[in-house]
Amino acid sequence: MNAFTPVMMAELIAAFDAADGNDDVRAVIVTGEGDRAFCAGADLTPKGGGQVFADNEEVENLSDERVRDGGGQVTLRIFECKKPVIGAINGAAVGIGATMQLPMDFRLASKTARFGFVFARRGIVPEAASSWFLPRLVGIPQALEWCMTGRVFGSQEALSGGLVRSVHEPEELMPAAIALAREIADNTAPVSIALTRAMLWRLSAADHPMEAHKIDSRAIYRRSRSGDAQEGIASFLEKRAPNYPDTVASDLPDFYPWWDAVSYG
Repeated sequence: MNAFTPVMMAELIAAFDAADGNDDVRAVIVTGEGDRAFCAGADLTPKGGGQVFADNEEVENLSDERVRDGGGQVTLRIFECKKPVIGAINGAAVGIGATMQLPMDFRLASKTARFGFVFARRGIVPEAASSWFLPRLVGIPQALEWCMTGRVFGSQEALSGGLVRSVHEPEELMPAAIALAREIADNTAPVSIALTRAMLWRLSAADHPMEAHKIDSRAIYRRSRSGDAQEGIASFLEKRAPNYPDTVASDLPDFYPWWDAVSYG
């Protein structure tokens, strides 16, 4: 169940690249196979690639690309996704299995799910940019408790702590995740979702609300003149399902991405 390897890292990144490049994909659901585990962490055995937390070769410069942890490369790719991402947490989610889900927009859990930010119990520290994501989701006190104790906890505690949106019987988890994805896909404009996702994730960390005002003013100005806005109003007045014409591939506004001047390596 400790499934995370360098191969899995590359395949997850490739999957999100493919999702962003396909306008027919409206939402992404991430879940584990079977009903025992979402992902119980990194493969700690030699067959897992021999690179559990970092490249085994000693490097002199800590800015060396080989120092970057694989989980962080995955979470940053999910963070950059233009489509809504839903985690269906169907079992054990420990270590990278817990942190890889943090940049997902929604996390739904099975009653059998277990979570653990166990890094201090392994002699390391939280990875996968979780020190940025986790406090934003659950607050500093809860993040500190989970990370400093390193204990494994159940889905009800995850729900009360704000980590997951809802808890479901195992057989109802995927139908609930699909229903949420379907609600988004059937009723919303893809370009609006891509912009909204970027705005909420990024601007909530801005130093001043003026930064949000600058971006949402530009976004409202551009989108109000779009075919999507015309269709949104028409479908509402005509009491029918919308058929939005704009695509993520072609119709994101000229100021997107507004953060492009910042390099994250």
